[in-house]
Amino acid sequence: MASHIMILSLLAITCSLAIGFEPSPLQDFCVADPASSARVNGLACMDSKLAQAGHFSFAGLHVPGNTSNPLGSRVTPVTVGQLPGLNTLGISIARIDYAPQGVIPPHTHPRASEILTVLEGSLQVGFVTSNPDNRLITKDLRKGDVFVFPVGLPHFQWNMAGGKAVSLSALSSQNPGVNTIANAVFGSNPAIADDVLTKAFQVDKTTIDHLQAQF
Repeated sequence: MASHIMILSLLAITCSLAIGFEPSPLQDFCVADPASSARVNGLACMDSKLAQAGHFSFAGLHVPGNTSNPLGSRVTPVTVGQLPGLNTLGISIARIDYAPQGVIPPHTHPRASEILTVLEGSLQVGFVTSNPDNRLITKDLRKGDVFVFPVGLPHFQWNMAGGKAVSLSALSSQNPGVNTIANAVFGSNPAIADDVLTKAFQVDKTTIDHLQAQF
C-alpha cells in the first residue's frame, strides 16, 4: 500500500511540473487570431491556411524609441500582440531605449524570465529576491554584457551614464506581462484603501495621497 501511495505521489508531482510549462506544440504553428470569440488560456489559432509571412515578421526594431517622458525610457515590445506568429511559442523580445539617467522602474513579469543584453552605453540593473531576505542583486553592465532576471522577481534598469543607452531583452513567454510596482500600488483602479497603504508603508495619509496623485 505504501509503495502505491509513493507511486501516486510521484505521478502527481510529475503532472504538476508538466502543466507548469507551455505544452509542446501539436502543429507547426498557431498564429494568433485576436478576433476569435473562443475563450482559451491565451489566444486562439487562426486557420493555418490563412497564415502569411507578415504574421511571422515585425519591422522597426532598429528605430530608437522616444524617451521624452518622465522616466526617460521607452520599451518597444515584440510580443504576441505585435507579432501574431509568436502565439504558443513561449518567446518574445523587446528593445529598450534610455535617455541619460533614464530608468525602467521596478517591475515584474508574471509569466517570464528575461535575459537582457546591453547594445549601447551602460546600465545598472538588479533584482530583489523574495521574502524574507529581500536581497538586492545588482551589477553595472557595459556594451555586450548580459544579465538575467528570474521570472516574477522585481527588477529595474538605470542608465547611470551621461549618454544614451540601448538594450535588447528576450523573454520566455509570448505574453510575459508587466506589473510596474509603483503603478500597481499607488495607481490601482479602484485605489487601495488609505488605511492599508498607510500601515503598509508606515507613513501618513498625506504622503499616500501625494504618491497616488502621481499615477
